[in-house]
Formats: sequence, C-alpha cells, structure tokens
Amino acid sequence: MDKIKYLSRIQLFSELEIEELKKIEPVTPMKVIKKGTIITSPHMDQKILYLIKSGNVRLYKLSEGGKEFTIDILGTGHVFGEIGSFTTGSENMYAETWEDSIICTIDKNQFEKIIHDRPSVSLKFIEMVSNRLKEVEELLEYMAYSSVRKRLLYLLHKLAVKFGGELPSSNPKEVDWIQLEIPITHHEIAMMIGSIRETVTSLLNDLTKEGIVRKVGNRKPIKIHFALLKRALEEE
Repeated sequence: MDKIKYLSRIQLFSELEIEELKKIEPVTPMKVIKKGTIITSPHMDQKILYLIKSGNVRLYKLSEGGKEFTIDILGTGHVFGEIGSFTTGSENMYAETWEDSIICTIDKNQFEKIIHDRPSVSLKFIEMVSNRLKEVEELLEYMAYSSVRKRLLYLLHKLAVKFGGELPSSNPKEVDWIQLEIPITHHEIAMMIGSIRETVTSLLNDLTKEGIVRKVGNRKPIKIHFALLKRALEEE
C-alpha cells in the first residue's frame, strides 16, 4: 500500500481529496516501529502529533506503585500526541506499540500550516479530541463506580465498536457474532479494567456460559454476540 493510501486511512485526513493528500505526504515522514516500543512518555519533551497508519498503540498511565493502567488502545487511523496548544487528550501518558506498527509524525509548524490551509482538518481534529476526552471520562466513571463485571462488559463493548469485524456466515444465528480484530490476553484486559487476570478469566467463563463470548483463550480471538453484550451492559 502506498503512502497516499495510508494517509487516506487517517481519520484526520479522511475527507481530503487525493490532490490534497499528495501535498501533505512530503511533511509526514513514515516509520515502522516494532512491537513493545515506547513512543512517548510523560518524561519525553516531544511536541509531535503521531498518526497510526497501521497497527495498534496502547495508551497507559502508571500508578504510584508502578502498576500500569491501560487507558485506551488506538488502531489504524487514530491520532495521539501533542504539539504546543494542540493536544489529543493523551498528554501525561505512555504510548506503546501493541504490535508492529507504521507511524508517521507531524511537528507543530507543519500542523499549523495544514489546519490554516485546510479548515476542515481543524474541525475534524476538534471533533476527534472531543470524542477522545468523552471516552476517557466515561471510562474513569465506570472505573470509579462500577463492578468488575460491568467494567468488563463496558470494555468489551468499546473494543467491539472499535475493533469488531462481522463473522461471515450463512447461518442466521451467527449474524450477531463479531470477532475482535486485535490480539488481547486476560492479563491485558485486567490492566484495562483495574482487576487481576484470575478475576477476568472467571468473568469471561461466566460470559461464555451466558452466550455472550466464545473461544476465549490466551492470544486467541475473542468472539462477541454484540446484541447480548449490549443487553447485559444495559441491565447491569
């Protein structure tokens, strides 16, 4: 896939025409970053906007005791980082590649020129940041006031919306099933809901018996019955 096609997948530029993307392409250097690489941290003085062209990036914070708490997982098309007065809501967080990823960068001067010349990009950026802050606020509210089960249901719903793909099937009973197109372990789920792996495994077993999830295992794809998941979340 050429760089122009990668740029068209970035949410920030998704509404731009090919000719506009060609003008942006030279100022957005692209780099392949290996899985497990820390791209940004609260200790780095990097004022750069990062665009995920492919792969996934985990945003997390550290507790006073050094425990990691995952705030979000960003996939292809998402943006993170901060440049001057422009921020995506990921400041004071660590950003780590969840898998081998292709990332491109834009510095402050380049970004200011882009939004000056293309007001639609500025509006798109504001919309993206607003949605990101709303998601984080909602997550923190669930973390503070909900049971572990409800936090898990909320997380699965969020992941299904962001990374869910419908399973091709000729069986009408299968149409509501989707598969998370992202590898995730019970331990990683636990880090995202403030729990421990054993509790997550037990709860996922319960959800399997309830017909909400299928084939849950270490590094195996999680399949979700979206309608039942949504109903369970509403009833909690």
